[in-house]
Amino acid sequence: VIRTSVDAPPGSGLGSSSALVVALVEALRSVLGVPLGPYEIARIAFEIERVELALAGGKQDQYAAAFGGLNFIEFLPGGRVIVNPLRVSRTLLNELETSLVICFSGISRRSEDIIAQQMKGMTMDSSTALNSLHQLKVDSIDMKQALLLANIPEMASILNKSWIAKKETASGVSTKRIDELSAIAFEHGALGCKISGAGGGGFIMFIVPPEQRVSIVRALNSSGGLASGVQFTSFGVESWTIPSKNL
Repeated sequence: VIRTSVDAPPGSGLGSSSALVVALVEALRSVLGVPLGPYEIARIAFEIERVELALAGGKQDQYAAAFGGLNFIEFLPGGRVIVNPLRVSRTLLNELETSLVICFSGISRRSEDIIAQQMKGMTMDSSTALNSLHQLKVDSIDMKQALLLANIPEMASILNKSWIAKKETASGVSTKRIDELSAIAFEHGALGCKISGAGGGGFIMFIVPPEQRVSIVRALNSSGGLASGVQFTSFGVESWTIPSKNL
């Protein structure tokens, strides 16, 4: 018997479904004693979700869950994936961690319709959606450089630019509720924001001044959101065994 549980609400945009599949692959790997590394675990999880179950989406969530830590992940032609760990000082990680707030919009959503629109836009030359996706790719490279230079205000600026581009990839990426919560956060000092996942609901991520993080969290929660700080992890998927109990 396999039982599973996930802390994140369904449709959160946090990649929880992919993380769960990665965890199941790792658990079965451990039970069967199969020597699989994180690349193989992520690939198998991707094939289960996207090929066998035909669930729409990319492959970034599987690799993020399998590897953990702070990485720049490249998705290359032919299905090749390269996970590049970023060497960031503990001081910068602490500063970045205290500069982040996530807030659940209260809306769980299915991402299939938004992803279908984005995929359709990718097949149309010079479409707004395609140009916006190219912008998101450029922004990811710029974000890596800003992080390595410890320029958190620049990261917030890039995040805002990416949020504008993301909203142009498909209709429904943002909602009235997401816009309301974002406006509240900016009124209390937030520097940048972007929705997690495909959009349409789920969690919003904010970059904020550390000294204003608590007031921003309180303002969002007072407005009906579910906001909190974040905590980084340097480890990817893990499994362990405990002695069976004779009942």
